[in-house]
Amino acid sequence: MTDSIMSKAATMEIPINSNGDTGTLPEDDSLEQAAKLQWSLNEKVGSSRGTRDLQQVMVSGPNLNETNIVSGGYGGTAEGIIPTSSIKGPAVCYNSEFNKRIPVTGIGSGMHHSSSSSSMTAEEATRGVAVEKLELMKKWGLNTYKCTKQMISERFGRGSRTVDLELEAQIEVLRDTKRKYENVLRLARALTNHFYSMVQTQHALGDTFADLSQKSPELRDEFGYNAETQKLLCKNGETLLGAINFFVSSINTLVNKTMEDTLMTIKMYENARLEFDAYRSDLEELSMGPRDAVAMARIDTAQQQYQVHKDKYERLRSDVTIKLKFLEENKVKVMHKQLLLFHNAISAYFAGNQQQLEQTLKQFNIKLRPPGADKPSWLEEQ
Repeated sequence: MTDSIMSKAATMEIPINSNGDTGTLPEDDSLEQAAKLQWSLNEKVGSSRGTRDLQQVMVSGPNLNETNIVSGGYGGTAEGIIPTSSIKGPAVCYNSEFNKRIPVTGIGSGMHHSSSSSSMTAEEATRGVAVEKLELMKKWGLNTYKCTKQMISERFGRGSRTVDLELEAQIEVLRDTKRKYENVLRLARALTNHFYSMVQTQHALGDTFADLSQKSPELRDEFGYNAETQKLLCKNGETLLGAINFFVSSINTLVNKTMEDTLMTIKMYENARLEFDAYRSDLEELSMGPRDAVAMARIDTAQQQYQVHKDKYERLRSDVTIKLKFLEENKVKVMHKQLLLFHNAISAYFAGNQQQLEQTLKQFNIKLRPPGADKPSWLEEQ
């Protein structure tokens, strides 16, 4: 009897009103008997069994998106069945014990949306950088192709080049002057090394003579005279070394910094001249071609590029002219001072005029380093 009533109750649909409460069926008393029987069975199973069943139902129960809500009574038509997947808004879990609807909210969708938007932003930024690099590579490749074509044409005598005869002559003079000054610098360094070795030899020879004068009473005076002479020569040699080192340092600055800076500007000028001639030749070739709409657009673009490189070429040519002028003035001023120093120092040293040698160093504001100044102190060696 109980099984038949339970099976009948299980096959029935429980109507739900607009408030979510179960409705009553006065015409059928079997539903009330089934509810009483179910209540007695739940009390026998106990609270622990009920809790476990509730957990299982929550875990393995039907999906809310697939559940149908029956709005009509028992035996109603299918028109009253509404699929929950069509309901917009947050999901709701109905608790029959407290007669409440519990909204089921989640943060997964928000996190997914923010992460997807951030990933899209990073992707767009990366794509923009890649497009920019591609454009730069394209421009560089086109410019390199034009310049290489122009350079090959000039070497084989098939292309024309822009020539400034006066400026080209000045540049060639500068390069020849730099080569000669580099030779002077190399020889001055060699003189410094040899003279330093001679000064060190004189210093050692003077110490040896002084030692022998103490150990040889019969030749004390002779060894003593030679020891004093070598020490005086060593002192004058160190003074001359100071003057030569100053001369070498100034020539090195003039050759490897001042002249080199001007030559770097000249190199930029020559590259600009090559680019200018390349775009000029390109414009001339396009001008001799057809005059349709596409060709006219290319001619306008080539004209703009030609004007840009022409302005760059003229600006660098002006810079080279100014730098060559200042370099010549600076070179004359520096070499006049350094050649006078070198002459006076060498003459005073080999004439044995110690006072004139020291006066020469004071005249050019040269300060000698004391012996051992280049060596690190005992604290720095630790």
